[in-house]
Amino acid sequence: MPFVKSKRSPKPAAMIVLSFVIVIAIGSFLLMMPISSESGSFTDPVTAIFTATSATCVTGLVVVDTGTHWSIFGQIVILLMIQIGGLGFVTLVSFFNFLIRKKLELRSIQVASESMNTSGFSDVKLLVKYVIMISAVCEFIGALLLMISFVPKYGIDGVYISIFVAISSFCNAGFDILGAVETPFCSLSPFADDPIVMIVVPMLIIAGGLGFFVWMDIIEYRKKKRLNLQSKIVLTFTAILIAVGTLMTLLSEWGNPSTIGNAGFGEKLVESFFYSVSLRTAGFNTFDLASMDSMTKLFSILLMFIGVAPGSTGGGIKITTFAIIIMTILSVIQNKSDTIIMGRKIDKESVYKSLTIIVLAAMIVGATAFVLFYTNTGIAGIDSVYEAVSAFSTSGLSVGVSAVSGIISRIILCLTMFIGRVGPVSFAISISVNRAGMKNEIYPEGKLMVG
Repeated sequence: MPFVKSKRSPKPAAMIVLSFVIVIAIGSFLLMMPISSESGSFTDPVTAIFTATSATCVTGLVVVDTGTHWSIFGQIVILLMIQIGGLGFVTLVSFFNFLIRKKLELRSIQVASESMNTSGFSDVKLLVKYVIMISAVCEFIGALLLMISFVPKYGIDGVYISIFVAISSFCNAGFDILGAVETPFCSLSPFADDPIVMIVVPMLIIAGGLGFFVWMDIIEYRKKKRLNLQSKIVLTFTAILIAVGTLMTLLSEWGNPSTIGNAGFGEKLVESFFYSVSLRTAGFNTFDLASMDSMTKLFSILLMFIGVAPGSTGGGIKITTFAIIIMTILSVIQNKSDTIIMGRKIDKESVYKSLTIIVLAAMIVGATAFVLFYTNTGIAGIDSVYEAVSAFSTSGLSVGVSAVSGIISRIILCLTMFIGRVGPVSFAISISVNRAGMKNEIYPEGKLMVG
């Protein structure tokens, strides 16, 4: 019998990972070109790759100021990568296929489904349309509202700044170009007392972080008269985590003159709220993060690690993963054999996957923090962990470690941002050996003492 080479389609997870690699590679090449820099000279490869990775993975960590180092062309390249990375390359390709009425193959639908964290093939076409519609509406309205603050101060440049910040906010990217008109690396500090900016930006961040599946559920609520379990969990835990983050920041930084200590109560509350929302993997800041109290940094690490909702523009282990683990712990304490959330039993596969995600994420963060601490001098341990979690969760908040890190550290941070964006499990699956043809084996049961 002649040997026939089997043709195996690449796994959906591998295709998603590959799509991000392609976008980063193209973006890195463009950013290295003289046309992308304000000075008209070549940008070194490490800086270009780091920036492209941070933009595509919607992280926000930077080693050069976006507003002063990059030209308008370079900034537009970064903005396109933010948009592609936030919505997902596969999602955009699927949308344009639907737009030209091209019928997707089953494999393409499976990849799109995996990319948007939805299991039902019937939901993909509708969800893709909602993704584009919600993104366009939120970014458009956000840009118009931000122009109220930016245009009077910066003139016609304020229009461009508003569009850039609106897209960056909704995609939870944390990039800004205010360094060109204010001081480099200032983020949104000049607008800490501006109510429009301090409300519009957090609302855009929250909107992008809820996840498109939740938005679709909310939009269709009038027709269905109920919310999906995932939507209930995401909305409930998002509100709780933002409220807790606001309270903790307010209490920890109340008397710190280097952060919010010199502000009035109202401004303290608003800035604490802004920082708490930004911890949802957004990356903007209004005060010096390096000067925060160590307890604030420690609590921030936890919130960044949790992140936002699955199928959103943000990162982290995801709210649903955190909710499953917390409720599993409570179920075990109550001597229940199943994980129960809001009166629903969670399947074992979701519980096992949640445990896997948390362990893999902790290992990645630990390894990254180890490298940052031992390859750079003068960096505190907690700052190394903060930066590592920020990279993995694609938060982009920085205490200054990325800016002073060496080549090795920046390469590790790039890899961490990439894994954090595509997901540790998806990344592991994409590089694993395909064992689909192997039969499931039955093993004898074993018992171990635990606790």
